[in-house]
Amino acid sequence: MEPLIQIERLNYAYPDGKIALQDISLNINQGEKVSIVGANGAGKSTLLLHLNGVINGTGSIRVDGMECNKHNFGKIRARVGVVFQNPDDQLFSISVYDDVAYGPRYQGLSKAEIDTRVKRALRAVQMDSFEDRNPYRLSGGEKKRVAIATVLSMEPEILVFDEPTAGLDPRARRELLQLLKTLPQTLLIATHDLDLVEQLTERMIIMNNGRIVKDGPSLTLLKNSQLLLDNGLM
Repeated sequence: MEPLIQIERLNYAYPDGKIALQDISLNINQGEKVSIVGANGAGKSTLLLHLNGVINGTGSIRVDGMECNKHNFGKIRARVGVVFQNPDDQLFSISVYDDVAYGPRYQGLSKAEIDTRVKRALRAVQMDSFEDRNPYRLSGGEKKRVAIATVLSMEPEILVFDEPTAGLDPRARRELLQLLKTLPQTLLIATHDLDLVEQLTERMIIMNNGRIVKDGPSLTLLKNSQLLLDNGLM
C-alpha cells in the first residue's frame, strides 16, 4: 500500500535566509500515530505547515497520492486538518456552532449536512452542549476541543497537531490526551511533551536543526537518555 504521506528531500529557508528544514524524507502510513519531537527551533512546526501548503519549500510532498502544489491544495486541505498550537488562531466567530460550521460551509454543503457535521464533530470532542457559546469565553481546554471540532467537521483523513498540550492545566491536558486516543484518523503531532509521546504515539521522529536525526518506535527511543539529551529533550 502506498504511504498516505510521502516527503522526499524537503528543504526550506525563511525569507531572512535561515535554514529551517534540511533534506527531510519520510513516509507516514494510513492509521499511524506519529510524534515529531525536538527542542524549540528544531523545525517541527515548519515541517507540518508544508503538509497542506501553508508554506512551501523545495522537494516533493505527496498526500494520498497527490503532489502538494497549487493545483491540488483544495483537495489536500480537505484531507489534512491542521490544529494550531493556539486555538485563538482558529476561532473567530461569535458562536461555537459558526466556527465549527465554517469549513463545511466553505465546501458548499447543504444546511442539513452542515448541521449534521457540526453536531457530529462537537459530540466527538464532548462539546455538544456548547453550540451557542462564545468561543472567547471558554477555558483553554474547551477552546482546544472546539478548535479540534472545526477540523473534524471537514472529515479529514489526517489530523496534524502543533503542540496540542501547550498552555493546558493538568486536568485539561489529561482530558485532551484521552480525546486524542479516541480519534480514528492518522495523527501527526509536533510536541516536546514526552509523556504525550509515550501515551499516544507508537512512532517517534526526532528533529534537530531542521534535520531528522532519528525515526523509530517511541518506547525504544524514549529509553535512550543520551539521545534525548543530545537533542534538547531532557
